[in-house]
Amino acid sequence: MTFLIDHTNINVKDLDKSLDFYKTALGLHEVKTIEDKDGAFKLVFISDEKEQHTIELTWLKDREAPYDLGDNEWHICFRPDDYKAAYKLHKDMGCICYENKDMGLYFIADPDGYWLEIVPQRS
Repeated sequence: MTFLIDHTNINVKDLDKSLDFYKTALGLHEVKTIEDKDGAFKLVFISDEKEQHTIELTWLKDREAPYDLGDNEWHICFRPDDYKAAYKLHKDMGCICYENKDMGLYFIADPDGYWLEIVPQRS
């Protein structure tokens, strides 16, 4: 199953937990990691299978919580190629936090509490 996404940066609290979530829940894979020599920050780029759409996860050693990403930056819209399979996966994982059956979409929360919108493919 693939998820179409746009490039987005997310500041995460627990990098390992976030990486596991994005790999398991959304089928993304690690493309590249950049780490400073003192270990104060890490940038991990994760992407879909064709590596056309990337999320940059930023981890900062001295941050207790994610940065305020503003009104729009935290909001990522994912379009799975198999919406029913994606819905079942997330339902089985227990990570659906809001459903809008009228609009045919649902939201899941990442480990830091950002809501990710899952919508069907549109022509």
